[in-house]
Amino acid sequence: MAIVFKYRSRVVTDEDQNFIIKLIHDNPTASRRRLSALLCEAWNWVQPNGTLCDMVCRSLMLGMHRAELIELPPVRWVNPNPLAVRSKPKPVSVDTTELGCSLRQIQPLRVAQVRRTKAEALFNGLMQQYHYLGYTQPVGEHLKYLVYSEERPIAALAWSSAPRHLGPRDRFIGWSAQQRRQNIRFLAYNTRFLIMPWVHVPHLASHILGKMARRLSSDWQQLYGHPIYFLETFIDPERFKGTCYRAANWTLLGRTTGRGHKDLTHQPNRPVKEILGYRLTKHFQRLLCEDV
Repeated sequence: MAIVFKYRSRVVTDEDQNFIIKLIHDNPTASRRRLSALLCEAWNWVQPNGTLCDMVCRSLMLGMHRAELIELPPVRWVNPNPLAVRSKPKPVSVDTTELGCSLRQIQPLRVAQVRRTKAEALFNGLMQQYHYLGYTQPVGEHLKYLVYSEERPIAALAWSSAPRHLGPRDRFIGWSAQQRRQNIRFLAYNTRFLIMPWVHVPHLASHILGKMARRLSSDWQQLYGHPIYFLETFIDPERFKGTCYRAANWTLLGRTTGRGHKDLTHQPNRPVKEILGYRLTKHFQRLLCEDV
């Protein structure tokens, strides 16, 4: 069988091509969305939680259509880009009274995963109002957390799918390109960490990171059907020292190149960041370097 097309880690052979052509022919009234779902079902192409890989399949079929390997039916409906038209989170009202005390005095802390809950709007609003980067809607797998002292939110964290290519991290793990493509889902990236600006509690940030390390993998397993073995984040050394991460035993892995994942010029075009990582299990390298 000859390989006629590749998309991400999916290889399409001439036999696969003929199967897709027949699938389109046998379903003349089906939309592109319906055809991608039928192909996912036929190939048993599903995510670890059992959901069809519909978006990836649709992109693969569109790539084959553009390469004139198949002919898809005409587009029936163009959905607006939700990221382009998404409005900013609405302002939220919380208690902003200065809080300065010891960590012991605000215990016990309650960490709540708020994605797909009523509290998600509160998380989004707090990030938009008080994080220097504002709120950005994550893409792919992600979780959102609020940290409460009694009923008062004092911190917020966001975690998402890890970047696919990160030289210092990949060398630290020691995996091959194929192993990285297969196992990248077992990494989570800390995209946002906000301690509310009116909260002044020594050691709070590193304490929260410790609590997150003990529960993030099981929360991910519950929502997405697979665990997390390794955490990572970026630190802008021009703005922050990353003290709380280092105090929570995160490891400095290296620095970014400052070029970004869509670089075409091979010239730095953004700030260089420090990359820090945290192993959730001592066997993380063996687990991440397994061939599936």
